[in-house]
Amino acid sequence: MSQFAINIMFVGGSFLIYILIAVWAKAGSTKDFYVAGGGVHPITNGMAIGADWMSAASFISMAGIIAASGYASSAYLMGWTGGYVLLAMLLAPYLRKFGKFTVPEFIGDRFYSKKARLVAVICLIVASLTYVIGQMAGAGVAFSRFLEVDSTTGLMIAAVVIFIYSVLGGMKGITYTQVAQYCVLIVAYTIPAVFISFQLTGNPIPALGLFSTHLDSGMPILDKLNQVITDVGFSEYSADVDSHLNMVLFTLTLMIGTAGLPHVIIRFFTVPKVADARWSAGWALVFIALLYLTAPAVASMARLNLMTTVYPDGTAAEPIKYEDRPQWVKEWEVTGLIKFTDKNEDGRIQMYNDASDAPGTAFQAKAEARGWKGNELDVNRDIIVLANPEIANLPGWVIGLIAAGGLAAALSTAAGLLLAISSAVSHDLIKGSINPGITDKGELLAARISMAIAIVVATYLGANPPGFAAQVVALAFGIAAASLFPALMMGIFSKRINNTGAIAGMLSGLVFTLSYIFVYKGWFFIPGTANLADTPANWVLGISPLSIGAIGALVNFAVAFVVSNATDEPPVEIQELVESVRYPRGAGQAQDH
Repeated sequence: MSQFAINIMFVGGSFLIYILIAVWAKAGSTKDFYVAGGGVHPITNGMAIGADWMSAASFISMAGIIAASGYASSAYLMGWTGGYVLLAMLLAPYLRKFGKFTVPEFIGDRFYSKKARLVAVICLIVASLTYVIGQMAGAGVAFSRFLEVDSTTGLMIAAVVIFIYSVLGGMKGITYTQVAQYCVLIVAYTIPAVFISFQLTGNPIPALGLFSTHLDSGMPILDKLNQVITDVGFSEYSADVDSHLNMVLFTLTLMIGTAGLPHVIIRFFTVPKVADARWSAGWALVFIALLYLTAPAVASMARLNLMTTVYPDGTAAEPIKYEDRPQWVKEWEVTGLIKFTDKNEDGRIQMYNDASDAPGTAFQAKAEARGWKGNELDVNRDIIVLANPEIANLPGWVIGLIAAGGLAAALSTAAGLLLAISSAVSHDLIKGSINPGITDKGELLAARISMAIAIVVATYLGANPPGFAAQVVALAFGIAAASLFPALMMGIFSKRINNTGAIAGMLSGLVFTLSYIFVYKGWFFIPGTANLADTPANWVLGISPLSIGAIGALVNFAVAFVVSNATDEPPVEIQELVESVRYPRGAGQAQDH
């Protein structure tokens, strides 16, 4: 059986399961559509949160970024997992007691203002759309290779599948679909990692293999990797970061961005009791840890395997001839995600750090002496995990499995984000502001139409992402961190913050953060519109656009407190409501209204 047929079997089979689940769990009411009827078990919800969370950025792109940057990218792991601790302790149980369907609905009621609810809708849509760009881009990467189509066609296929099971099933269908997707993606991620870890170290547990001995050289595997990459001009894999301030801010941005992401928060409205919200977060951490403990090993071993592919006889010897490149390189070249340019026309693949400010300056002289005229192999970071089984010569069924896993990761999170967007439009915008008297049936129809429109917009934006999947997702976290997280925190823990302060804070945090991002990434992410190159030399105080969300959150908090203290206190009933929410016992079902 050909590899293409195997891929079709795994991907098509998993898609069929998702669609059948959506038909089985079809939403019949707004309560089913928004909160899955409010009766999801904490373990089931935790697994669904895990799938909702472990997006294309986690499955496809995170290991690629760690492989390229090493220790410097460990902030992704620390920030994303740390955010769940904040979510479990500071937000989930209190929001669950409030008993609403959506984040903007909580903000609108807590700050007794339709304007506050509308601003929250805007913040939610901006953050969620930015996030979903990365998911659609990741789906395009996976489809372009494993179904042997171009990325645009891949995006269209992904959009159709998401449309069927998301629009039909709503939260009820998405919940059980995401449980199936979690099972697919965790098995797909773990099995290749076990094979590769055993091949390189003899240890089948990837997290332990990372600290084991490389069988071929007898060196610790991280020492071997450091040796190989420094030999060709790259920084040590385990080298410290240049800016500790930027790393701290980036980690903090990811943490509070995680706690403020609406598509994750709404999952806590689906459980029966407040205690179940905390248990859901705990189980989610367990399920997420299974992948996150494996990711550093996958990244390190993939980087070593890639370097060994180019330099099969060691970095001191000549690199591989282009005509002798392995089959996996040829197949990824078709997608355009691996590019070779023979700059010195010697027929060999020179892969090294040719940047003028590269740390391996001694190697630059050696490279020139060998007649090399620049790095000739450009490998897109987002392919590292997907290509890993092929690089390690694993069986075809493993390659098909990881294809299904990568697509499950991208589609599960995209579905959750699109549900958050459609809920905000139909429940908060249409029912909350435009047409409060809309019927349950009319609201359900509006939710499905708005989700369909969101899918079209997300597919278009996914075709032209402003960076690697994990980078785009990090921007979304910054937006959520600067706009929604402070409003939620102040809404729960401060009786003094009023509607005027909350609105001013959200708008200030959102505008500040977006403006900083757009200066370096292009206005509204349109290519060619950036004011400054996205390089450390141009960053203000060395703060990356990926890290600015933490500063935006401080702006939000400061503006909200100053404005609130300069204006009237919230009404007594609102202060009593805040006092009640702080004691998350005795919550009833999510309100169907």
